[in-house]
Amino acid sequence: MSDVIAPLLRTLPLATVLIGRDERILGLNARAETLLGTGLEGRHFITAIRHPAVLDVVEACFADRTPQKARMLTSMGGQDMTFEVHCAFLDIPGAQGVLASFEDLTHVEQAGQMRRDFVANVSHELRTPLTALLGFIETLRGPARNDADARERFLGIMAAEAQRMERLVADLLSLSRVESEERMRPTGRVELTGLIESVLRRLEPVARTGGVELRRHLPEGEVLVPGDEDQLRQVITNLVENAIKYGGAGGPVEVGLVTPDEIAGLRGPGARITVRDHGPGIDRVHIPRLTERFYRIDSHRSREMGGTGLGLAIVKHIVNRHRGRMRVESEPGQGAEFIVELPLRT
Repeated sequence: MSDVIAPLLRTLPLATVLIGRDERILGLNARAETLLGTGLEGRHFITAIRHPAVLDVVEACFADRTPQKARMLTSMGGQDMTFEVHCAFLDIPGAQGVLASFEDLTHVEQAGQMRRDFVANVSHELRTPLTALLGFIETLRGPARNDADARERFLGIMAAEAQRMERLVADLLSLSRVESEERMRPTGRVELTGLIESVLRRLEPVARTGGVELRRHLPEGEVLVPGDEDQLRQVITNLVENAIKYGGAGGPVEVGLVTPDEIAGLRGPGARITVRDHGPGIDRVHIPRLTERFYRIDSHRSREMGGTGLGLAIVKHIVNRHRGRMRVESEPGQGAEFIVELPLRT
């Protein structure tokens, strides 16, 4: 390979292969070796690039010397990946042939899939209550027009379904707002002890209705962290409400706050908020996906409880904005503990 081409290939940001006029590989950079393998110089390009669409555009580029491109699907490390392959004919002294570069579009494809999944999930979540509302309206206009008892019963169900849609829309707006602010560090200071106590007092009636005792393990003094008070209130409210709803009636929900001098993930002192229930617990297979939008362990039970499937996604984005960490510790039958760690300094 030309002494000029070798260093040029090394500087290119994309995986790139130079295929000579004899259809053998003249050179490739380290990124191409990671993608296609090592020891490919001198081999026929067909033995190195085993993707029919890519082979076709390389041959077309040799034939008419015009730029070509193709989509390549492959797998690396157990992950599906998508590349757009750009081919152009190179004709300079010491290097004549086709220069093929591989642009990684995996993140673009994943973002597109996430958007499609999100739209599908929102549509599904809204369709169910809308279908119920339309059905009851049709019934009230027809067979139940003069049935007072049925009318009251149906109106109660319709109100519940409308409230469910209202909660979903509110959570969607909240999630959108939190995501838009995620890269903006909060500038305020928040006193966590008083904030947690305030949230617990507000949720006491909900806990009593569910037969749940709220237990506090809070420090005597103030614990100040840099943050957005409304968002941190939302974090604590969501976690405690979830513990009340899904932690099992009759069992306590314990809420704690400590300030370790060193938290590994934060590289310094921090505030650790814990919300623990003593309910059925969570199987390990579910834990990595709990903060995904609309992910539910038990969809039917979650909807019965009024959940939208967005609460923990909102919590994750708020904690990220505060440069904090969230983790879940649970075993089936042993309850669940949600842990949020926030830095004490910016």
